[in-house]
Amino acid sequence: MNKRLLPLALGGLGIGTTEFVMMGLLPDIASDFNISIPTAGYMISAYALGVVIGAPLLVAASSRMAPKNILIGLMLMFTVFNVLSAFAPSHTTLFLARLFAGLPHGAFFGVGSVVASRLADKGKEAQAISKMFAGLTIANLLTVPLGTYIGHHYSWRYTFGSIGLIGLLTLAALYFLLPALPKTNNGSIKSELKVFARLEPWLIFLITAIGTGGLFCWISYIAPLMIKVSNFDPATVPYIMMVAGLGMVVGNFVGGKLADHLKPLNACVVLLIAMAVTLVLIYFVSSNQNLSLIMTFIAGSCALAIAAPIQILMIQMTKGAEMLGASVTQAGFNIGNALGAFLGGLPLAAGFGYSSPVLVGVIMAIFGAGFAWVLVIREKAPQEEPLTEFEVSGHKFL
Repeated sequence: MNKRLLPLALGGLGIGTTEFVMMGLLPDIASDFNISIPTAGYMISAYALGVVIGAPLLVAASSRMAPKNILIGLMLMFTVFNVLSAFAPSHTTLFLARLFAGLPHGAFFGVGSVVASRLADKGKEAQAISKMFAGLTIANLLTVPLGTYIGHHYSWRYTFGSIGLIGLLTLAALYFLLPALPKTNNGSIKSELKVFARLEPWLIFLITAIGTGGLFCWISYIAPLMIKVSNFDPATVPYIMMVAGLGMVVGNFVGGKLADHLKPLNACVVLLIAMAVTLVLIYFVSSNQNLSLIMTFIAGSCALAIAAPIQILMIQMTKGAEMLGASVTQAGFNIGNALGAFLGGLPLAAGFGYSSPVLVGVIMAIFGAGFAWVLVIREKAPQEEPLTEFEVSGHKFL
C-alpha cells in the first residue's frame, strides 16, 4: 500500500472497529446495564445519528482548512469520545458518548475519500478509496472479533479503551505520513450547496441511506441471530464476525475494481440486488450452521463492495463540493445504519424471531436498487440543450 494512504486506512481501522464492534457487544452491554437487546441496539443508532449530524456540519465548518489539518482534528475528537465511552456509568451516558463519538466518522471518510482520490493514479481513484476503506474491512476481520472477544470474556469497556489507542496511533500517522495537500475549496458554503439543487446527489443519498440499510438490518442483530437461530455457542460469535470481516475485505477490493472498470452506478445496481437476494437466503438457511456461515461471508462481501462505487459516484456528481458531497454519502451510510438497527428491531420488539430483521433488510435493499435504477434512467435520457440568447434583425430572443 502507498504509505501516504496508510494514515487513512489506519483511521478506517479505528472507525470500523467502533462502528461494528457494537453489534457483537449488544448482549454484554444489555446484561451489564440490565436492559433489553433492542434497547441496547439504540447505541448503534446513537452512533449513526452522530455521523449524520457531524458529516456535513464538520466538513462545512472546516472547509477553509487544509485537508490534513481537518483529518487530524476529526481523529482527535474521535479518540476523546471513544475513551469516554469506556467510562460510561449508565446506558444513557453511553448513548450520549456514542452520539458524540460518531460526529467525526462521516467527515473523516468524506475528506479522506477526496484526499485518496487526489493521491491516486489517474483511472484508479476508486481503488485508492477502497484502500482507505481497507482499514474498515480489516477491522471487521481482526479488531472487531478481537474487541468482541474482549467484551465477552473481560469487559466491553476495555474494547472502547483499545479503540482510543488506535485513535492515538492514527493521529501520529496523519501527522508524519500524510502529505500537506492544498485546500480543495476556494468558494463559499453557499456556492457548494448549489450542487445539491440537482436531483442526482439526492438520489445517490437515497441509494445509500435506504439500500445499505438492508445490510444493517442483518448485521445489527447478527449475534442473537447466530446464537438463537443458528444455535452457535455465544463464545463463537467473535469467529463468526471474522467470517463477515473476511467477506468485507474481499468485497471492498472487488467493489473498487468494479467502479474503475465499469460505471460506478451500474456496479451499485448489481450489488444492491445481490444484497437483497443474499438476505432472502439468510432468512431461509439460518437454521443450518454451515449454510449460515457461507451466507455470512457473502453478505459481508456485499456490504463493503458497494462503498467505493457509491463514494466515487458522489464525488463525480458534486464537482466543486467534493468533500461535502463525500461526507453526505457517509451520512447516508449511517442513516442506513440507524434505520437498519431501528426498523430491524421492530419485528423483534413485536415478538417475531431473530431472523425477521433480514426480511426488513430485503425490502430496504430493493428500494435502494430502485433509486439506483431511476438514476440510470436519468443518465440515459437525452439532455436538453440550455436556452441561449440570439439576435435576429436587431431583436434579442431567448
